Amino acid sequence: MDTTKVALGALLLVASTAALFALSPTDSVLPLLVGGVASLTMAAGALLVGTSGEGRPV
Repeated sequence: MDTTKVALGALLLVASTAALFALSPTDSVLPLLVGGVASLTMAAGALLVGTSGEGRPV
């Protein structure tokens, strides 16, 4: 298991989740932009964690 991929993926997942929760109650354009970027970052983090081991990706 590649610990670098897991650590980076977990960091991306935690940071993007925190961004989504922190900016969700405000009513402006910024949360929409940050939410879109955070969603893509969560997908990248999940991909890194899922492909970190040997064998078939999860």
